[in-house]
Amino acid sequence: MSSLAIWSARLAWFALAVAALSIIIVRSGLLEIAPAIATFGAALVFAGAAILLALASFVAIWRTGARGLGRALGGMLLGLALLAYPAYLGLRASKLPAINDITTDLANPPRFEVLSRLRPRDRIDYPARFAELQRKAYPDVTPLQVDLPVRATYDTILKVIARHKWLVVDARAPAGARREGVIEAVARTTIMGFRDDVVVRVMPLSADSSRVDVRSASRYGLHDFGTNARRIVGLLTEIDDAASTAPESARSDEPPTPKPSPQRRQPAKR
Repeated sequence: MSSLAIWSARLAWFALAVAALSIIIVRSGLLEIAPAIATFGAALVFAGAAILLALASFVAIWRTGARGLGRALGGMLLGLALLAYPAYLGLRASKLPAINDITTDLANPPRFEVLSRLRPRDRIDYPARFAELQRKAYPDVTPLQVDLPVRATYDTILKVIARHKWLVVDARAPAGARREGVIEAVARTTIMGFRDDVVVRVMPLSADSSRVDVRSASRYGLHDFGTNARRIVGLLTEIDDAASTAPESARSDEPPTPKPSPQRRQPAKR
């Protein structure tokens, strides 16, 4: 049995265990984000070593006729599987600007208020230097106009966010003198479960139409690999679809006229 093939398989399985451990750390919040990222980076190093050992074992098996081809193939395939997604992200990063905060309103981005307590101090305000980079990379990230009153639009947005199971940390409905509605929520990335902060602002354009602005920002990292832009475009598309199918009663701020209750017929007196 080729010792290189044995160690290739061992390193590949160890890399898988380390990668799973790092994902558990991030999702559970047991440790700070930096140790979790370092752990995942170590898993990628072990995966790369498993691939190299597998290639070396192929040569040794060809020359000596030793056993272990199956283990070498397994180690190489498992290592490639672990490196595939990071390689895909690296390819995306080469084509996209290194920004991590996206908004539909570059002139007046929605502000984090409650979420500002959870974000690093230097990541509360939208960086002005991102505006031109975002405009070129994501021209489809624009405000949404909805043909619904502002309160109905706000309620529609809450239902869409609830379907995503994002953690809503604050929801301020438009009422009285407060004409704007604001929703702050925390979203999670699909695999690693990184926390991204989202704020949605809805304000009236007229009595029966509203404007929706969204801001999505990564809490950590220098590059979001396009995640925030995709989240905003997807969210606005869902809001637009939900608003287009809203019942007619939701298209007016006026309360429905109550129907008169039927009068009971009194029996005739004898």
